[in-house]
Amino acid sequence: MPEPSPRKIVETVEEIWHEGGPVAGRPLRRAAVMAVIDNPFAGRFEPDIQWFMEDLRPLGLTMARRLVALLGGAGNVEGYGKGALIGEAGELEHGALWHAPGGYAMREVLGGARAIVPSAKKVVGTGGRLDVPITHVNASYVRSHFDAMEVGIADAPRAGEMMLVLVMTTGPRIHNRAGGLAAAEIVGEDGLR
Repeated sequence: MPEPSPRKIVETVEEIWHEGGPVAGRPLRRAAVMAVIDNPFAGRFEPDIQWFMEDLRPLGLTMARRLVALLGGAGNVEGYGKGALIGEAGELEHGALWHAPGGYAMREVLGGARAIVPSAKKVVGTGGRLDVPITHVNASYVRSHFDAMEVGIADAPRAGEMMLVLVMTTGPRIHNRAGGLAAAEIVGEDGLR
């Protein structure tokens, strides 16, 4: 099957200057790219679904490149996450097919980021929302970058669709002060610390 043709692609960027504390000199920027595509498995149980991951790879790369551009280049990206919303005629496992194409695309576009890309997925009605988890791109234990971005599109996913999501950020939570491993202390050998 060829690369899926999106019904729509939505980009969104948030700039966060403060959350009740002092105004930052530079805002935290969170960006998401969402692609709404047909779910080829909607309405039936299909035992063999893994082949669709390969079809999703080009879309993942396109979305990751768009995200990097939204944030002004790979050197500005410090956090990432991914997710999928599956329309009501699909099943949760269809969202799991986004793990490899979405995650590896971001890691490739960022030049080999080491941390596993966190993920969330769920089956929803049209207009459903998803909190996409975010961690540091090179070390999952960097507590300052534990975050989430809520995403959704008013008319998606329809019952026979899926909405695939990639998220990137430019830094830690705007008023992070919960301690833990700091980004400056990353050893970077295993994607964890």
